[in-house]
Amino acid sequence: MNQAVSAFGAEASPREFLMTQADFDRIVRIAHETTGIVLSDHKKEMVYSRLARRIRRCRMSSFAEYLAVIGKDPDETNEFVNALTTNLTSFFRENHHFEHMLATSLPELAKRNAGTRKLRVWSCAASTGEEPYSIAMMLKEFGFDRSWDVKLLATDLDSAVLDTARKGIYNEDRVRGMDPKWRDKYLTRGADGQWSANADIRSLVSFKRLNVLEKWPMKGQFDIVFCRNIVIYFDKDTQRVLFDRIANQMAKDAWLYIGHSETLHRVTERFEGHGQTVYRKIK
Repeated sequence: MNQAVSAFGAEASPREFLMTQADFDRIVRIAHETTGIVLSDHKKEMVYSRLARRIRRCRMSSFAEYLAVIGKDPDETNEFVNALTTNLTSFFRENHHFEHMLATSLPELAKRNAGTRKLRVWSCAASTGEEPYSIAMMLKEFGFDRSWDVKLLATDLDSAVLDTARKGIYNEDRVRGMDPKWRDKYLTRGADGQWSANADIRSLVSFKRLNVLEKWPMKGQFDIVFCRNIVIYFDKDTQRVLFDRIANQMAKDAWLYIGHSETLHRVTERFEGHGQTVYRKIK
């Protein structure tokens, strides 16, 4: 092991891999360029812990050796992004958003879009699938008939969590806090104790990898957008650009749901508030 003089002080306790301040600064720069995430100094321990696993798996001896690969090897660059991405999620997290969908946004959109009978929803940070499947449950619960064209796009930067999301299989602990009326109606418990998303909600969701800071392939406009717990990692300028792009991708009077610790104050004037972290596009 290395007795490292590192980003953590003059002399750090023994660590498996050396990570200098220069290494950390480079990680910060690469992370911001590739994901928009802003890593402050208090994230050093988290960065070390997550990337040390990759260095170990790659059979390398230092952060400098590992960082020399990033940018040259697309697969490992993707793993670098996956390692730094936080994927905390759960079914019906911030439940008031789903209650608002069922009581307000979906009934309104059903009337407004009665002519086209088309509905488009985007989950920007799908993670392991709990958010988009929760949205899909509300879409099914509302009861759009077969004449409606209803589609839900679920995207995430992390390709690994999207693989989990596509399978739609969850351990008991992932559904423990879920309301049994939704769990038992839209998930099926297997003999192994795992729960699987039923075909009727899986059929609504398309999972795609997407970096929200890069070019978007979507052509049409969305009626509902869930952009939750993403922009807390971005600086204000990045937030302004992102929400402007999101507004451009939304239909007139479309609904936006953001995370409980996020705000649009001094970020954009293209939405108006309609309760706790619920917004409607106004321009």
